[in-house]
Amino acid sequence: MNWNRSALIIIDMQKDFAKKDGASYIQGTEDVTENIAKLASVFRNCQLPVIHVIRLYKEDGSNAELCRKSLFQDGKKIVSPGSNGAKIVTELLPENAENYSDISLLNGQIIPIAPYDFIVYKPRWGAFYSTQLDDWLTSHQINSLLIAGCNFPNCPRATIYEASERDYHISIVPETISGIYPKGIDELKGIGVGICSVKELKNIIKTKRDE
Repeated sequence: MNWNRSALIIIDMQKDFAKKDGASYIQGTEDVTENIAKLASVFRNCQLPVIHVIRLYKEDGSNAELCRKSLFQDGKKIVSPGSNGAKIVTELLPENAENYSDISLLNGQIIPIAPYDFIVYKPRWGAFYSTQLDDWLTSHQINSLLIAGCNFPNCPRATIYEASERDYHISIVPETISGIYPKGIDELKGIGVGICSVKELKNIIKTKRDE
């Protein structure tokens, strides 16, 4: 990892997924929120980007994955554009975060909401599929990614493999990804993903920034 050229990618930490009263709560996601918030603070303090990647499902299900279209045809509403459930959990946002438009996100814009925080909408599992993320990272000279969020078997794992295919250096902190399990961690090690703790990461980034 080149920590001086790194970004934190936070996946799907929205109220419908990450709060126990959300419309589609993912078990264990609320429990990783505090550790993700710590990582975000470390990156902001080091003037490194924090990128919130979110999912938005139109109420008619027209932008849903094939396996989920029937949910919306049956009237299910999850992370609907403009809804409270689609919002990023407050604990992960800086105090000076600006409001943002879900419509602009659906149109593919990467929206800055604070000096070091940005939001991206992804139309499928992985954060690189049909998004401008790769171009944005390249234009900002980012070649290393720390990936966190909800829910490992689906979106974080897809994003990790997409990032690996694009030759990014990748690390994770297991305590910041819901749904992760030992076999999955071993599989990530097999494709060169670094594994570290929140404390180790804080020390690594501070040391690199001071060099």
